[in-house]
Amino acid sequence: MPQDKSIAGWIGRLDPAGGPRYLQIADRITQAVATGALRPGDRLPPQRTLADLLDVDLTTVTRAYAEARQRNLLDAVTGRGSFIAAQPEAAGPPVDLSMNIPPAPKGVRLVELMQRGIAEVLARSSADLLMSYHVGPGSLSDRSAGCAWLEPVLGRIEPQRLIIASGAQPALLALLSVLAPPGETLLCEPLTYPGLLAAARQRGLRPVPVASDEDGLRPDALEAAIRAHDVRLLCLTPTIQNPTAITMPEGRRREIVAIARAHDLAIIEDDPYSLLATDAPPALAVLAPERSYHVATLSKTLTPGLRTAFIVIPAGASPDALVQALRAIALMPAPLMTALATHWIRVGAATDLLDGVRREAAARQALARMILPPSGWSHPNGLHIWQPLPTHWDRHRLIEAARREGLGVTPSDAFSVAGRAPDAVRISLGGVPDRARLGDALKTLAAIIGHECAANHAIV
Repeated sequence: MPQDKSIAGWIGRLDPAGGPRYLQIADRITQAVATGALRPGDRLPPQRTLADLLDVDLTTVTRAYAEARQRNLLDAVTGRGSFIAAQPEAAGPPVDLSMNIPPAPKGVRLVELMQRGIAEVLARSSADLLMSYHVGPGSLSDRSAGCAWLEPVLGRIEPQRLIIASGAQPALLALLSVLAPPGETLLCEPLTYPGLLAAARQRGLRPVPVASDEDGLRPDALEAAIRAHDVRLLCLTPTIQNPTAITMPEGRRREIVAIARAHDLAIIEDDPYSLLATDAPPALAVLAPERSYHVATLSKTLTPGLRTAFIVIPAGASPDALVQALRAIALMPAPLMTALATHWIRVGAATDLLDGVRREAAARQALARMILPPSGWSHPNGLHIWQPLPTHWDRHRLIEAARREGLGVTPSDAFSVAGRAPDAVRISLGGVPDRARLGDALKTLAAIIGHECAANHAIV
């Protein structure tokens, strides 16, 4: 393949605000392999040639090629240059496009970050203390770190309003336990996080869907639901909603808040994604701090293994009942993981990791937009895509066809509150470690979706 064509075809221009330039170059190589613009055996341009083309120093390109080799994308042949490596055949379990987790960021060595962070935590803390029971809302240090982490979303908040929880799921269950007795109605989006539905049913609550449009919950439908039911609680995800990826605009948020105030509704704002979005309108907890319970987990912005979430309660509210509910559910968050999260926030490692996750999520969304049908709904930095299916596909047959090709995606039924689900699937982009393999999986899925003879589908 001619070098001038290979360079023009995949490198493009670097983004001055796009992070380290060596990672941008490595990301372009990764994306080119994923889309097929670069194929096994293609020779990359000499490092000095690429450095001159991009107006960067030679060291930047050297680091970029080294990063690409660590991603198993390049083979170096002494005296001949760098070549795109042959990609190994996929092995093991099916490719998981169903689990909504943050992708591993490029350029961030998570294992090293964890090892160094835990060593620094142990150097500053007593191991006996970290291995003991910790009950209550969290230490002042941990709560202050949580406030600092959420400041871009909520502004300055007092540590007394923040409670540490062992993940968003226990947080939601505890909030439902405190805010609504069994038998009551919980208003929510018609398609919503399955964990919320499981928690509501565990508590004996009756989830009732509120009709939505492309801007989220409809104010008229919320008013109608309030008139039809004895309601005191509303739960929603206004930013990068799961699964539809809708972000509710500020005007709609203000309308929802006004209705909640008029009818004295408490609001649970499940907000795992605002720190990924960067462009989210004001949180409901900012617009209605007197009635909003804000839940923010680190599982979607950093890594699920931290098992740390923050609950911000209304101004002036007592945390006691919620702390007791959390203790009954999970006793306490793991002290070592909480200490690690606090340390990462304090030293800036959490922000670096968040930036890396955001960049990788954006790259995967761009890759998906190049491959999947354009009818999907997504956010440029989101972890998933909501993909309505063409009329020739029933979602259950689509799921089965994808499974035969080794792909796991989530049907709309998993999110449906009332049991009436559209023919659509959620495609999660973070669970496949390698972006090139993700690209292959998305190409296969796009071919399945576009197949006209759905009833007798077979990829050959």
